Amino acid sequence: MKFRKKPVVIEAKRWVGVNWNEIRAFMGDTNAKIVNRRIRIMTLEGAMYADENDWIIKGIAGEFYPCKPDIFDATYEVEPE
Repeated sequence: MKFRKKPVVIEAKRWVGVNWNEIRAFMGDTNAKIVNRRIRIMTLEGAMYADENDWIIKGIAGEFYPCKPDIFDATYEVEPE
């Protein structure tokens, strides 16, 4: 069997190494924190890390997780407003 991912509009912010306040405002009151220039994000699967230039995605259930730029670019496109 083959499956197609349902079209879902997501919110995301890119961690560029100097925008912690923007990331923190986006993520709200979570267990995310900076560890050696990476953001540690507590996900449903445990701790994951966003390196500089990674995207941080807000999932459909309000959870957050990091995504590498190449995977993000292959998976998502800008939603027209």
